[in-house]
Amino acid sequence: MKYSIDCVHYTGYKPCRPGKLCHGCAERRPRGRQVLIINLDALGAVLMTTALLPAIKRRDPASTVHWVTMPGAVPLLANNPHVDRVWPYDFETVTVLQAMRFDRLYSVDKSYRADALAMLVRSREKLGFGLDGRGAIVPFNREAEYAYRLGLDDGLKFKRNAETGVRFLARALRLDYRGEGYVLELTQQEKQLAHDFRAKYKISKSGIVIGFNTGCSDLFPNKKMTVDQHVSLIKRIRKELPKARIVLLGGKAETERNAEIKRKAGAFVIASPTGEGIRRGIVYVDACDLVVTGDTSAMHMAIALKKQVVAWFGLSCAAEIELFGRGEKIVSPLPCAPCWKRSCETLECVKQLDLEAVFQAVKREAARLR
Repeated sequence: MKYSIDCVHYTGYKPCRPGKLCHGCAERRPRGRQVLIINLDALGAVLMTTALLPAIKRRDPASTVHWVTMPGAVPLLANNPHVDRVWPYDFETVTVLQAMRFDRLYSVDKSYRADALAMLVRSREKLGFGLDGRGAIVPFNREAEYAYRLGLDDGLKFKRNAETGVRFLARALRLDYRGEGYVLELTQQEKQLAHDFRAKYKISKSGIVIGFNTGCSDLFPNKKMTVDQHVSLIKRIRKELPKARIVLLGGKAETERNAEIKRKAGAFVIASPTGEGIRRGIVYVDACDLVVTGDTSAMHMAIALKKQVVAWFGLSCAAEIELFGRGEKIVSPLPCAPCWKRSCETLECVKQLDLEAVFQAVKREAARLR
């Protein structure tokens, strides 16, 4: 029996499909160059990195692309046409990857666990960030120096940098980035679910659905508006854009919050389900035409799905986010912003959020959709 060991689909454990044999297979695809992406950071950061996949494939057209990420981010890479294997970061993955050999390794994160893994994995070329023998994060290559400095120089990161994260990361990884957007592919079934969600609420193709992402991660809890701010904006939209439908978006942590917003704003508000998992959450974002959000993973989902976006920024760096010409940023003018603090006693960037500016941005973006 002949085995196609040099095939993307071959594992040596079982057939790639039940009853399938290597001998005579017309679907054999040589592995080509072995490429590994290590990106364990936040969900939004993983989505942002997908914008570099076309450039990675341009550099190594005949290649097998592996991506290791945190288990919670694995669903974001499902159905991605540029990624051949997604590895959840755990003990088994770390063990297996050390036994493999790669031609090129892209270490995206500046974090101990990601950069330690980058040091352990064997690769002919390593780009991005690693960990030295004394436990300090260091750049592998000189092109990564700027991205490296951003983590050490607050003046550069918070005030002077005008380059988006996609672009300075592309430079760090020596990639020929040409302005491509994020890569987030829905299955046909998921697209149908988004269509059905709109149909359920009798929303026509010409109708405008405005999604409000009401939450954020526990790591940076101050990236969300207050309940009353959401209610105020929703009521204003209801009054001045009466044909627009409002959908509340979020995960399990937003269940009670969204119920309160709906109760205070009115029965016309649609609360999307919050406990069905990340892929279904993406479906509800896809059912929207315009998304109002803080700098959160839902913002990145909306960007990836090519929605119009109105994003507000307080503690985080607006300059690093690329909207690809589909939206507006509302940036805090406070001298203390951005700060990237996980906690704040005053929360001035939230309290002083310019709701009028947010509304006017929503109004302009809604007009562009007509």
